[in-house]
Amino acid sequence: MLLVAALLSAGIGATLGLLGGGGSVLTLPMLVYVLGVAPKDAIAASLLVVGLTSAAAAAGHARAGRVDARLGLSFAAAAMLGAYLWGRAARLVPPGLLLAGFGAVTLAASVAMLRGPRASARTRPRSAPTLAAIALAVGGVSGLVGAGGGFVVVPALTLLAGLPLPRAIGTSLLVIALQSLSGFAGHAADAHLDVALLAVVSSASIAGSAAGVALSRRVRALDLRTAFGWLVLVTGAAMLLAQLPAAVTRALHLPSLAAGAALVALAWAVTRLRASTSPPAR
Repeated sequence: MLLVAALLSAGIGATLGLLGGGGSVLTLPMLVYVLGVAPKDAIAASLLVVGLTSAAAAAGHARAGRVDARLGLSFAAAAMLGAYLWGRAARLVPPGLLLAGFGAVTLAASVAMLRGPRASARTRPRSAPTLAAIALAVGGVSGLVGAGGGFVVVPALTLLAGLPLPRAIGTSLLVIALQSLSGFAGHAADAHLDVALLAVVSSASIAGSAAGVALSRRVRALDLRTAFGWLVLVTGAAMLLAQLPAAVTRALHLPSLAAGAALVALAWAVTRLRASTSPPAR
């Protein structure tokens, strides 16, 4: 089981390093449904893993000059406050409701990824109070349901702060690292963590993130974002459906539906990846 966790975590880390978000969207379901971790413990563990992985990936992007440290730190300051406060409040929320909330956030992630942002998008940068309010809300979502928030941070940095997509991805990882670790601090007192499992998952995820950062120099991020958006849509829908009464889930046979949808999404993503990396025809 640890080998499966390591392989899945490496893939999740690669996604995080490549897209600047989406790590927790897959880390939490992996911990809960594959490794059998209790939901509240899994949320805390997910925040720790995503925080460490994002920090490693942000360092790789910074070396390539794709991180706006000043903007990232100011955005993260408000996000960390929201993540910590709502992370503390999460212990008052039933586990099933937390998972349903995460599923809803995941569906929102898929919409954001499928809609954009576009690499050519340029808007007038918003005021500091506006960005701070957005960051506070993003951090609150992160702390409450264990979502790193990259699917919101990247569009916010691109469309509201005026960063080009590559710098928004790198800067997003800095924000995610800080707010995820802050959210983990809010959960840590009430969580029971398997240190050995966390060590395996974190190490594999960090290694995968290095591959994702390297791949980001070669692959068109918009194509991958679209492919990942469909995968996230399937994940969120499955998590929401899993909260339905047992009789309904048996009738729908969710494992078969989820497996089929995941295979279709994976095949489509591989096709798009091969198309985006193939050399242009002469």
